[in-house]
Amino acid sequence: MADKTTKAEGVVLLSGGNPQIAKGEGDAPVKAYIAAMPGWKSDIGRKLDALIEKTVPGARKAVKWNSPFYGVEGEGWFLSYHCFAKYIKLTFFRGTSLDPVPPVSSKTNETRYFHIHEGEALDERQLAAWISQASALPGERL
Repeated sequence: MADKTTKAEGVVLLSGGNPQIAKGEGDAPVKAYIAAMPGWKSDIGRKLDALIEKTVPGARKAVKWNSPFYGVEGEGWFLSYHCFAKYIKLTFFRGTSLDPVPPVSSKTNETRYFHIHEGEALDERQLAAWISQASALPGERL
């Protein structure tokens, strides 16, 4: 259920504050999602996107299920993120194979999460290490 519109023209925030963005391949839908992320989350979205681009040049991008996805062409998706009311959830689809393993478990055996909360400093070195490791693993086929 939609609850409000963001400053990004015509974009509705779903319950919990996640932007409702039409699915699509490429940079444009991901940039639209990031622009529609509410408040402090948009700045984090820009930082994550830039870090992923720097760490995995040429990473494949898409928006699916109102979330940005990053992958390697022909290898599937290695990372996604999603806005919740109080944090951004990074999803590493093969997270149990990362060193160190991201801290939040999932109902899916191999998936692990990392939550980013407002005001927390991003450990870009650790995030880049996880992104690099994740991009080298077989990706999720969705």
